[in-house]
Amino acid sequence: MRSRDGDNSFSFRLCTIIFFFIISQLNAEEYYISYRYVVKDAVMYNESLQVSPAMQRCNGDAYLPLILEVDKSKNLREILSENSSEFINYLHKLGLNVKHSQKNYNYQNTSTTVLTLKTKCFKVDFNDNFAKIAPLK
Repeated sequence: MRSRDGDNSFSFRLCTIIFFFIISQLNAEEYYISYRYVVKDAVMYNESLQVSPAMQRCNGDAYLPLILEVDKSKNLREILSENSSEFINYLHKLGLNVKHSQKNYNYQNTSTTVLTLKTKCFKVDFNDNFAKIAPLK
């Protein structure tokens, strides 16, 4: 839009905002992340975290981002292992599937609990000092 006196700063600002938004969206990488945690008889039995780069673009909008500090590393698996407690707490906020079974036989109690984050697409934006990780809806 251009006013009568020739001021086109509004349209310039709008184009600049759109340009930087597109650049920031193209700069982000997408990864598939899944997590599984098994507790057997009150002892951690198994824990696995799977990270894989997405081969195709994921559809959806990013929500509830997690920002982690990075030491010049662009390897997501290393970043998550360095900040594992923060990331696990973040996964609990996102919601994990819980499966629990308990058996009693001859006064012997056995229980198994499995926490699972099914494979989900995450958008990851690496900057100089931090990585912004956000799941896609």
